[in-house]
Amino acid sequence: MKPAFSWQTYLLVLVIIAVVAFLPVVSVLIAGGIATLGGCELNEGFVNPCVFFGVDLGGLLYGMGVMGWFMLLSLPMGALAGAVWIAALIGHVVWHVFRR
Repeated sequence: MKPAFSWQTYLLVLVIIAVVAFLPVVSVLIAGGIATLGGCELNEGFVNPCVFFGVDLGGLLYGMGVMGWFMLLSLPMGALAGAVWIAALIGHVVWHVFRR
């Protein structure tokens, strides 16, 4: 009798790959949302003051906004890692189904 195929590990790693690949995008979205709520200007050229609930978050929001540039590397690398992982999944399923 063949042991049951375990999808959980493959799906968990695929989710981790996707989350890591999209972290820079999430950082920019959060920074933009906080800046919008605070009525602040956010750009990547320089730090703008942004007082939110009595705390100047300008430097933090600037850093979070500039982190978006990492998506130029993280998204293609995540797509490549995801494709390799899906190929490994397909290979494992084929091996699992056709072994005797």
